[in-house]
Amino acid sequence: MKHIDRLRSLGLFDSRVPRYTSYPTAPVFSPEVGATEQTRALAALDPAQPVSVYLHIPFCERLCWFCACRTQGTKTLSPVESYLGTLEQELALLKGILPKGLRMGRMHWGGGTPTILPPEMIHRLAQAVRDVIPPTEDCEFSVEIDPTMVDRAKIAALAAEGMNRASIGIQDFDPLVQASIGREQPFDITRACVDDLRAAGIRSLNADLVYGLPHQTAARLDDTVSRVLELSPDRVALFGYAHVPWVSKRQKLIPEDALPAEQARHALANLAAARFTDAGLTAIGIDHFARPDDGLARAAASGHLRRNFQGYVDDTCPTLIGLGASSISRLPDGYVQNAPATAAYIQRIEAGQLAGARGHVMTGDDLLRARAIEMLMCDFRLDRNALRAAFGALAATLDAQIALVGERFGDLVAVTDEALTIAPEGRALTRIIASAFDAHVPEGIRYSQAS
Repeated sequence: MKHIDRLRSLGLFDSRVPRYTSYPTAPVFSPEVGATEQTRALAALDPAQPVSVYLHIPFCERLCWFCACRTQGTKTLSPVESYLGTLEQELALLKGILPKGLRMGRMHWGGGTPTILPPEMIHRLAQAVRDVIPPTEDCEFSVEIDPTMVDRAKIAALAAEGMNRASIGIQDFDPLVQASIGREQPFDITRACVDDLRAAGIRSLNADLVYGLPHQTAARLDDTVSRVLELSPDRVALFGYAHVPWVSKRQKLIPEDALPAEQARHALANLAAARFTDAGLTAIGIDHFARPDDGLARAAASGHLRRNFQGYVDDTCPTLIGLGASSISRLPDGYVQNAPATAAYIQRIEAGQLAGARGHVMTGDDLLRARAIEMLMCDFRLDRNALRAAFGALAATLDAQIALVGERFGDLVAVTDEALTIAPEGRALTRIIASAFDAHVPEGIRYSQAS
């Protein structure tokens, strides 16, 4: 209890801070940076360096109430097929911009629900991407899977197109919790999906869970974790539910009085984490777990773990090209986000230009802070020597913040001339500690709670 009281006093239960899947965070992006900068940066890419590709499918047959992603509901495939045509136009524009010889080292399809696509659309889209950015021999192709929106024919189509990692949305298996978030997903349907994926040769499986959901208790989450372990995933992402109804109107359907209180929410995260580590998975960063032989665990052990909009990744490609509405490209000198609304995205593409609507051009100070924050989020250690080697005298601009972190967090961190290290007892505060190095804090933005 004494330790919990100390974490509370340091802001764990009342601070709202970014998740730092990018730095600067998306609310900082400006409409002054858009398609022009996007086009210039893409044209200047080094074809010798493979790129990652993220492709956003913003459609779902049902809109889960907990979700704050850019999605829209549809009961027919008509808007999906129209959107696919726009993606093909976007790819055609890219083909005229990207340097010859550029290859794709990673591809991820997210949403929304990419498995809303029928087999013929899966083949069509995958071929369209390959025609513009051919994959490397060891390209990883991952797809977000909704077990209630996939069948063997779709899985076979994805496998035929090279999918070798599947990310399965679960959230929670308890019926009451599922009903309170608008996502009914029986365990037997999820188990059948996993069996079909493995039968199709997909050997790498991720499971996505959420803690802090309405009606979630220790007993219910413990049962969910037991069922997840039955599925034997290679990786698990354990996300804290971000209740932001001012951003996502559908979250107003969530019964707020059924949400776990802050300390109970923290206990839920610890319970699940202990279950996964006891089962032999390695804890990765603040909210991921992986089998010791998985690429994510190997990346963490070797210091090559990275953080992007998908969370923790072992992706070493320096550039991420975002396709589709709302997707964000990480380019050598900054970020550009496509128009978030699907209609606005389509309008820009049909006008014959890329869909970049806002972004940020990185300064030297931004690059320094981005790397420092990524170090803390991935390794719980800000390597001052590595920053000096990469940024020279500029690295000294962080010295004052490092000293202040040491004063504020005491023995929960260790500060030396070589590094700032977060002790295991202080890792729940990682996002708060990382925020000390954030030079871009926009007014009026309410981020998700830190716990």
